[in-house]
Amino acid sequence: MNYPQIFLKKGKELSILRKHPWVFSGAIQRSDQNIADGDLIEVLAYDGSFLGIGHFQHAGSISVRIISFSNLQINQDFWNKLILNAINYRRRISLPSSTTNAYRLIHGEGDGLPGLIVDIYNDIAVIQCHSNGISKSADQIGKAISKLMSETINTIYVRTKETLPDHYDQENENEFLIGNNEETIITENNIRFKINVVTGQKTGFFLDQRDNRALLGEYSTAKSVLNCFSYTGGFSMYALALGALEVDSVDISQKAVDLMNENAGLINFDGKHTSICGNVMQYLGDPSVKKYDVVIIDPPAFAKSIHKRHNAVQAYKRLNVLAMKKVTSGGLLFTFSCSQVVGTQLFYDTIVAAGIEADKKVRLVKNLSQGPDHPINLFHPEGHYLKGLLLYIE
Repeated sequence: MNYPQIFLKKGKELSILRKHPWVFSGAIQRSDQNIADGDLIEVLAYDGSFLGIGHFQHAGSISVRIISFSNLQINQDFWNKLILNAINYRRRISLPSSTTNAYRLIHGEGDGLPGLIVDIYNDIAVIQCHSNGISKSADQIGKAISKLMSETINTIYVRTKETLPDHYDQENENEFLIGNNEETIITENNIRFKINVVTGQKTGFFLDQRDNRALLGEYSTAKSVLNCFSYTGGFSMYALALGALEVDSVDISQKAVDLMNENAGLINFDGKHTSICGNVMQYLGDPSVKKYDVVIIDPPAFAKSIHKRHNAVQAYKRLNVLAMKKVTSGGLLFTFSCSQVVGTQLFYDTIVAAGIEADKKVRLVKNLSQGPDHPINLFHPEGHYLKGLLLYIE
């Protein structure tokens, strides 16, 4: 295919043969000259046998993200086929549906496309680039989405500038490929939310919590609810819609709080909802703040690298100690971590330590995770990033 080539050290091909899509910098024996960031390259074993085709990156520990384990041309037909596969998978899990028109269409490694996120918000598609290679391919990805989803999508927006790591040296800007709609109203399980894909965090909304929000709603009827790190009020709106007595939502961003208030207005439950712009740790630590029947702790990632994992674990522990003390006896705590470097067992052990320090009797009701539109590649366990526990507190 005439792509530049890299050769791996002997033995380093084993993980690739097991279909893991990452090549780390220390695994490379030698490479062709003048390979630029984001270039497509062939990955070869030490003996020259073909292993895959991927995007190359000079900086960072991951040097290659493999997008094909077959020796083929990466062209428009390739992107059309991969995105059609993703569409067919979502149809199989009933997305979109008559009650939900917002979902993740491409989930990186989970859909065989490392570095690429595509979220659908009603009539808007957002392409989020996490590698220079994906950024260089954004036009082809956009063309594939436009062709395959022309009946429902009229705007395609690319978010690259704030998603690529600082050490990536390519100049990138966010841009509209098609249309120019920044805002739309989505429905999720018949609950409406206002989304801004330009100013919102990530791509505009946290779609991975859809199933957990629905579960929270079931347990909120006739209960008092505290939603911490509420962002634009996803959990809060479900609690209100399912009959919560009152919902208090805390987030440090005034912009998020303003949009949350608009969302509360969409379902006409303003009277039962109180939004608080403030620091969650300070709010939970305030002795004058009452206890709640249901508390949700859904913080941003406390650690994005292995070097910051210890500090993140300590932060999760302190946060959950305070949260447990704000749950009424017989109440529920929904607690989450989206830090990929904090694994499932480590998160569980951290919450155990919090329960001991809080001096509470705690029962595990259910393990929680990301929704099925955020699939986990069987050969890439790192894709299981969202961990959650539903706990009964006494």
